[in-house]
Amino acid sequence: MSRKVLVTAKTHPYLIDQLESKGFDVIYQPGITYDEVYSTIHDCVGLIVTTRIRVDKYILDHATSLQWIGRLGSGMELIDVPYAESKGIHCVSSPEGNRDAVGEQAVGMLLCLLNNVLKSNLELRNGIWERDGNRGYELNGKTVGIIGYGNTGSTFAHKLQGFDVNILAYDKYKTGFGTAAVKEATMEDIFRQADVVSVHLPLTAETKHLANAAFFAAFARPVWFMNTARGKLVNTPDLIAALENGVIAGACLDVLENEKPDTYTEVEKAQLAWLLKAPNVVVTPHIAGYSHQASIKMARIVLEKLNIL
Repeated sequence: MSRKVLVTAKTHPYLIDQLESKGFDVIYQPGITYDEVYSTIHDCVGLIVTTRIRVDKYILDHATSLQWIGRLGSGMELIDVPYAESKGIHCVSSPEGNRDAVGEQAVGMLLCLLNNVLKSNLELRNGIWERDGNRGYELNGKTVGIIGYGNTGSTFAHKLQGFDVNILAYDKYKTGFGTAAVKEATMEDIFRQADVVSVHLPLTAETKHLANAAFFAAFARPVWFMNTARGKLVNTPDLIAALENGVIAGACLDVLENEKPDTYTEVEKAQLAWLLKAPNVVVTPHIAGYSHQASIKMARIVLEKLNIL
């Protein structure tokens, strides 16, 4: 019987070592294409993925020996989980593994934005010593609205608790999570009270382009907007228009609608160039959940959930 496991993404050697120690034959192909997955998967019992390869009906129908799929990180939108489970394939993810990394990066990006850390540093590299123009805003006393209170949303709230902020959290599918430090809120509460808003949602048909012109205009004041979740939660032209018009005060973006720059249209190139030049925008290349520690934790949690450890 086959003991092959296909790993389609860069991962910590810990994952490979643990699988091999349990007798699996690991096919480590972090640069594999969709078509190559199709041709390789037919006799594999396990599949490890991140956000690069779509695991759809076409792949699953060819994976006649597949018993399980492990997702390193959070978000299962690229996997047809209902169809996989209908074929007896066990699917797990590991959002617990990188939630601390995302929470810490979100705090770091927010402080960077509010205190003009990136802006002033870039100016200094060009010989500009500017103090008045880089006067910052204190996070202390601000109201932070968190939309989506799962692993990363709740961890971001936890990381914020030393900053003496007011935390409002909304989750359409969860209630009863309020604490002394975090107030369970409605979207109307967040629109009315927030100074900062951070989205921590999966990408679904319901959440795609949630952050659009109407969303940005709904806030009582210009907010600092944050997205460390999925790029397609945001309508990029609407975000740029809101920044240009002062509808929002600034943005922290770890994710973009299209994260493959070599496929960019001229419009997408112009959008990214605008965001990178904007003094009130901080952009990073989807690294929030990518810490050295998270790479081990995600692997360990996936293996634990699959009962391999």
